[in-house]
Amino acid sequence: MSPGGGGRTTLVTGVAGQDGVLLARELVRRGHRVVGTVEPGELVAAQGSPYLALDGLHLVEHDLRDTEGLARLLASERPSGVVNLAALSSVGASWADPGTVLEVNGAAVLRLLEALRAHRDATGDDVRLVQASTAEVHGSTTGLGPQGADADAPHRPRNPYALAKSLAHQAVVTWREAYALDACNVVLHNHESVLRPPRFVTRKITRAAAEIALGEREVLELGPLVVHRDWGAAEDTVRAMALVLEADEPRDYVVATGIARPLSDWLVTAFAAAGLGDPAPWVRQDPALVRPTDADQQVGDASRLRAELGWAPERTFDAVVRRMVEVDLERVRTGVEEDVRYLAW
Repeated sequence: MSPGGGGRTTLVTGVAGQDGVLLARELVRRGHRVVGTVEPGELVAAQGSPYLALDGLHLVEHDLRDTEGLARLLASERPSGVVNLAALSSVGASWADPGTVLEVNGAAVLRLLEALRAHRDATGDDVRLVQASTAEVHGSTTGLGPQGADADAPHRPRNPYALAKSLAHQAVVTWREAYALDACNVVLHNHESVLRPPRFVTRKITRAAAEIALGEREVLELGPLVVHRDWGAAEDTVRAMALVLEADEPRDYVVATGIARPLSDWLVTAFAAAGLGDPAPWVRQDPALVRPTDADQQVGDASRLRAELGWAPERTFDAVVRRMVEVDLERVRTGVEEDVRYLAW
């Protein structure tokens, strides 16, 4: 694979999610033609999204579990690369339906690998796969040293989401080694943006801070605040994905800032950004939000990504939180939930 994107077609599954939107915009900027998949029945909504109104982006409906449909898509579009972002992405919600999570996030990736192998054998196209893995596969990184988990760290999944993603991650490694498939994992640590859905705790906090600051809310209910995560900007994360997609050799990489912070830091920073000061008067602990098991700390070692592909995060933790609060304040004031201007920094 040669660097640069000029003229190449890249298939991005799950393009309507936070990472899909930002990656599509990054790849189009880099000269790729992007074919983005959305769930069946979601095409009209995706076509109406201001974030996906891009020259160079073609939207199609596809369920990742549809192997025959995937084969047809590969044959018709002849992509040089595939970035698989299609997944059920909520760790907390994975406890409610672990079977479906295992099917979508795990088994479907096995079928994707087989489809790419069959496509290569039929056409000679060696398509680069970038599989979105997750820091959750490692469980807690406590005990791995101050730099945390690198791409070769052991897997110790502690929830159904992580189990399924671990299966997919290991399948990528196995198919690469067994069949010389051009496939990579990018192990993503927590990464946030103004596009993060409100069901995720980071956005739940920034939205609540905005609503409280504007007199629209009185209480924010949260689970434990002691978990430590390596939070970065989603924009930096998708830039890393693009670099891995365009890299010469298929390798696995960690995308992380290398700094773990407690969730309480996110809470304090968000409330300060909203002009509220100490969040304690508005926060209540809800025992129902405690997960059966959870990793106490996750921090990533992105030294391979930095050394080999020249990547480094460009946005700080504080800047990400402040921007999300700024946009949520604007959303609450205006009632406009989606606006392409929200993506500007």
